[in-house]
Amino acid sequence: MRSSLRQRAIAVCDEKIAKKGATVGLSFYAFFANKNDQPELLMEAATWWIKTHELDHFEKAVKIREMISSGI
Repeated sequence: MRSSLRQRAIAVCDEKIAKKGATVGLSFYAFFANKNDQPELLMEAATWWIKTHELDHFEKAVKIREMISSGI
């Protein structure tokens, strides 16, 4: 996953956790606006989430932040 996407994903996770607590869940769609204006980046996130790590549609933001921060 490219650095800019990692940074965005971590920021989104931090924001969701701050607003809703450590148990909040999210999907990779949370990293994007409600329009498909960056299809390559969306597919990169989807590949990381679904194909590489076989994650469920919704995962805990804390888990995702830890995975991304550790470089997984």
